[in-house]
Parts: sequence; C-alpha cells; structure tokens
Amino acid sequence: MYALNKCPHKNLCIKSIAQRSYASKSKTIRDVNYQYLQRSKVPTMHFQKSLPRLPIPVLNKSTERYLKALQPLLTDDQFSAATSRTNNFINNEGKALQEKLVAKDKANKHTSYISDYWFDIYLRDRKPLPINYNPLIVFQNDTRPEYNNQLIRSTNLLISAVRFMESLKAQILEPEVFHMNPKKSNTPLFRTVTGLLPEAVSWYGAYLFKAFPLDMSQFPGLFGATRIPLETKDKIFRATDSRHVLVQRRGNFYAFDVLDADGNILAPTEMLANLNKIMNDNAPAAEHPLGVLTCQNRNEWARQRAHLEQTGNKEVLSKIDSAIFNLVLDEEIIGDSKHALLKSYLHGDGLNRWFDKSFSLIITGDGVSGINFEHSWGDGVAVLRFFEDIYAETTKKPFVHPDTKPASSNISVTKLDFKLDDKSKQFVDKAKKEYKEWYESLSIDYILYEGLTKGACKKYKVSPDCVMQLGFQAAYHLLHGKFVGTYESCSTSAFKHGRTETMRPCTEKTKAFCEALHLNKTSRGELSAMMQECSKYHSELVKDAAMGQGFDRHMFALMKIAEEFNLPRPELFDSYEYNYLNKSILSTSTLSSPSVMGGGFGPVATEGFGIGYSAFPDKLGAAVTSYKSHNNSTEFVQALHQSFEDITKIIST
Repeated sequence: MYALNKCPHKNLCIKSIAQRSYASKSKTIRDVNYQYLQRSKVPTMHFQKSLPRLPIPVLNKSTERYLKALQPLLTDDQFSAATSRTNNFINNEGKALQEKLVAKDKANKHTSYISDYWFDIYLRDRKPLPINYNPLIVFQNDTRPEYNNQLIRSTNLLISAVRFMESLKAQILEPEVFHMNPKKSNTPLFRTVTGLLPEAVSWYGAYLFKAFPLDMSQFPGLFGATRIPLETKDKIFRATDSRHVLVQRRGNFYAFDVLDADGNILAPTEMLANLNKIMNDNAPAAEHPLGVLTCQNRNEWARQRAHLEQTGNKEVLSKIDSAIFNLVLDEEIIGDSKHALLKSYLHGDGLNRWFDKSFSLIITGDGVSGINFEHSWGDGVAVLRFFEDIYAETTKKPFVHPDTKPASSNISVTKLDFKLDDKSKQFVDKAKKEYKEWYESLSIDYILYEGLTKGACKKYKVSPDCVMQLGFQAAYHLLHGKFVGTYESCSTSAFKHGRTETMRPCTEKTKAFCEALHLNKTSRGELSAMMQECSKYHSELVKDAAMGQGFDRHMFALMKIAEEFNLPRPELFDSYEYNYLNKSILSTSTLSSPSVMGGGFGPVATEGFGIGYSAFPDKLGAAVTSYKSHNNSTEFVQALHQSFEDITKIIST
C-alpha cells in the first residue's frame, strides 16, 4: 500500500488576493496572483536532476533481512529449510540475477530499478480497483459549520485544487523537502542558496542544510490522468492540456471548463455558478449509471468499455479520461458516523463513482470531503501533499463564502450523455448486483483510543509507530495465538523515482513481547525493557526501508529479472516460506496529519486485515477492514483496544 511518512508543511498559504476580474473587448484579464496557490522561489523540479538514485542492496544483506523477517513466522524445521533454500539461492542463481539487475540499473540512470516493475505489477493485476487498491483519505471538517455547506466547500476545494495544478505546471509549487531541523533549513536562506545552485548539484546544497529533497516525478500524475482498462495490462492516459473537470451527481456525468480560453482560472463566482447549476439540475438519478462498470475485474471492464466505444461513446469516454480530475457530489449525509464515512469513501455503492480517474474529490450532502485515488500512478506522498495544501487554503483563505453570489457568465456546464444499447444496460445491471454483493461482504470498524497519545509515547522514548504496530501484533495474537506476514509501507521518495519499500514489523522481538504480555508472568519492568528493545529495532527497520535497504523490492526485482531474461524461476520464489511471508494478513499504512480525519484501504489478502492508522496528538486511531467470511473487524478492534490498554499500563509505570 501507500506510504505517508513525511515532514509537515508550513506557510503554505499566500496572502489573500483580489478576486476581481476585468473584462476587455478581446479577453478576460485576471489578477495573476489568483492563478497560483504558491509562488516558490525554488522551481518545483529544481532538485529532481541531482536526486540520489535508489540503491540496489547487497544480495547477502537482503537475504539476511529476509531470514530475520521469516524467523518469527516459522517453526524451527521450517526455518531450517528456508535457510538452506536461501543459501542455495545466494550461491547459485542469485549471483547471476544480481549482476543482471545491477547492469540494467547502470544502463537506466534516469530512473530507479523498481519503478518500471512497480508500474507493471499494478497495471497487470486484473482485480477490481475499489477495495483492492484505491485508498481513501478524508479531510477534517472546517471548524466553521457554514463553510461545510456542500456547494461552498466543493467550490473552495475545486478552486484550490486548480490553483495547485497551475502552480505545478508553472514550476512554482514549493518542492517537497524533508527538513531534519526545520528551524534551521526551512528558511529564506535555504531557498536562496539552493535556488542559486545549478540543478545538477542542488541536492548536495540542500544536504549541507540537513534537508532532503524528495522525488516529485509523481506529482504531474495527479491531473488529467485516467487508468484505461485493457485486457492483460491497463495503461495510464495523461492529458496535459485539459481545461475541464468531470463532475458526478446522482450517477450522471457533467463537465465544465475551469480554465478560460486564455488559460486563466475562472473567477470564484464563476466556479460557484457552474457547480450551482449542476446541483440545481433536476435530472433524475441515472437509470444505468456507467460508473459502476469501473468496479469490476479489469478484463471484463476492458471488454465492456470497448463495446461502449464501438456503439458511439468514444467521445464522451475521452471527455472523462481527459478531465483534470473527478469531482463527486454525493447526496449522502455522513453526520458523525465513522462507519458511514469509511464505507462511502472506500467503496460507496459504485453508482456515483469513476474509480479509474487519478483521484476523485468526494463531497457529501453535509460537506464531509475526501479523496479516493487510483494507486498505479503514484503513492501517498504526492496525494497527501496535495491534500494538505488545498485543505490549508480552503480553511484559512477560502475564496467563496456563504454570502457569495454566483456569477452569470462563463457557465459552460454540459451533461455527458451516453448511447446505451441493451447490451450496455445489461453490463450495468450485472455490475450493480455483483458489486453490491462484494462490498456488503466487507467488515469495517475503527478505533479511536484516547488512553495513549503520540506525545506520551515519545515521552516514554518509544516510537509511536512501534506502539501501534505492537498493538496490531498483540491483537492478532490475542485472537489467533500466532504471528503472520505483516506489511508496513514506507516511502522511498528520498530517491529518484522511488516508490515504497516494505518494513516488516513482526520481528523476533515483537513476538517475544506479545507472548510475554499474554502469559501474564512477566513483570511490568521486564515488559517495559522489552518494549524499548522493540522500539529501537523498529526504528532501525524503518530507517533501513526509507534508505532503500529493505529486502522486499530487491527480491521482487530479482524475480522479475529472471522472467525478463527467460531464466529458470528460482525455487525460492515458489517456496512455502516466501509465499507465507508475502501473504500480507496484516497490511498496514500510517496516515498522520492535522488535516486528516481518517484514511484506510481494503484487505490485501482475502483472509487478512487492511489497517490504516494514525498517531494523533490526542489519541491513537485505526480503520480496520476485512472480509466477513474470514474475519470480524469489530473483534479485531476489541482485541486492539485491549492491547492498547495493556501497553498503556506498561507506559504508565
């Protein structure tokens, strides 16, 4: 899944600017400052050329880490067999595969060794996108209730999103940088010095400030992009000159231009007018809402889409594909229901969605807002940066207010009409039935535990992330009495075209802690010491993963090299232990930001749990998903609550 470990962003909002527009005979002239959310002195891609390349780990180091990850999951006999098989791999085909991988990497210095393989694995998977792949992130509500009105909030989010896009296109969006000591490096001096340096050495200048620029190559994938279903392997379509957004309401599709003929962003009152027209459209809910077709197996959807194109819908599908992004207006009222929130943003009923778009900005009837995003094009770092920036502006410097009146000009809304034959209508009816059966098979629950906070963990000198991972391990052990393959996503965006690496939080140390915790024979002092050891090792694993020194991506690349060169598939990759480890029963990803109300994703394995979690300043939170036929998320949440209580007692001593 996606990784969201990153530095906080400050000072993201420019001063409030005039929103006036001036009409001339030839064209509309607007305040240039309105066109951009940020005007960075350092060009957006300034550090990209000098970013370090993702390292290929030493083969022996990767296999050593691999065996350590296996040890808590296997019996002694199984581990002995795994060790023998791994050593055989190192001494035989492993060496040749490593040499070929290194040679290929040297010949492709413009990218990382994992990038193409990672795109390929996403685009070849035939499973449906919702639940399996598309994650959700939900904004905190605006603290001013009147700004949570659906029309007001959707307009402000739309304006800020387009301003973000225009800043990115103009290369004046602030580059993404991780500051080790923000007080010393997140300064005008840093920007002046690094901005003056040539692109080829700019990263090294930032490094002298103990600041680390992050890869920005995924950011253009946010806009004008759609994943197109094709049989065997999908493709990502990108339009670089789009002027329109897609809007969905009641299963109907609309489009309107947010940029005028001169490339200027429409005035706030004009944006408001276009959305107001859509919201006042009395058209009934679509009888055959085509969005539900994006909820299916990719091969089936590819065949259906081909039929739609052949029956006169090619132009309207192109309009959807090329839209800057998808704005979804739901009629559902979320209120305070976290269950309703998670279900709506994770999957909904599919009738008012188009899961293939790079992202969908979803606003409910009561103004709850969030994002569901397609995962193949990029990871959480790019999405969260966009998320945080537009949240900051819409809550601090919104352009539309409750008393703002819609304009009467530049209203270009068109309703997109499909030509549906009986066969196409049958596609929709079948997809609605099957998707409903599928999402109703999900078990979803959440926990907000106020007995522990991020600050309390740090005060006790244990990693908050480790505490939460210990909670997951202890909860699963409490329910099932064993330990399973656990996946924690970690970003490698400190490197050129880095994606993610897997951190394996189930270790011999966490296993010993959980067993001691549940035996009730170990003193709190001993448990405390064990927890400190868990935290220390956990932090080392996180650091290794972030620095490209995990083992999962490396071993995956070696397997792909064997396929690419038509070499015999090594026994190791079909072994019991390799498959057991890579069956992510606990798939986890952290999501911590003041702008985030919640986030999550579906289970990766049918028998597993999907856990999106956050360590907030005042509580610990997690959204848990699973399939009812194998697990009960409420039971897991109850066990997790018990585990957090047990850990709290240890920390409180």
